[in-house]
Amino acid sequence: MKIYTKTGDDGSTGLFGGTRVPKHHIRIDSYGTVDELNSWLGLIRDQKINPIYKQQLITIQEHLFTVGAILATDPEKEVLKNGKQRLKITKVGTSEIEYLETAIDQMDGQLPQMTHFILPGGHTTVSYCHIARTVCRRAERISTLLFQSEPFDKNVLSFINRLSDYLFVLARKLSYDLQANEIKWVPKKKD
Repeated sequence: MKIYTKTGDDGSTGLFGGTRVPKHHIRIDSYGTVDELNSWLGLIRDQKINPIYKQQLITIQEHLFTVGAILATDPEKEVLKNGKQRLKITKVGTSEIEYLETAIDQMDGQLPQMTHFILPGGHTTVSYCHIARTVCRRAERISTLLFQSEPFDKNVLSFINRLSDYLFVLARKLSYDLQANEIKWVPKKKD
């Protein structure tokens, strides 16, 4: 099988199920942003971080492939004529969302209480985590827009939302582990 098919040379691409749409379609933007997020998670995983977080990130990356597949499926072709699901993978459900919540709670329990907003940065690894968090928020914004016009499993939206929370807490935990300085944002008062 060749990597290039030339079928997208006209500016269109195929969804799971065969439907062709323009490459700028909101569905493509949605799962493309999830793919971008997955790449950032790979970069974080490649850093010198606790093996527990590396394993969590691998698990999350696997879930993101599922999210991408759900977003890449034409809802009109999701179910075959015989009533069976076209996408034969485990869906993202409450257990995947609870996985993130458990990880968040475990990390957060080891951190000092947050009293102010924090400026992203302090260490390259932490910065990568904040970039991933903002890409995750963008994926969420795009996916919620897609959901309004072409609904899909709502657990996908919950998973993406919780993932951005996870990435924020992971950034704080990595700052703590790496002894990086968290710079608080304190608004200046007007004279």
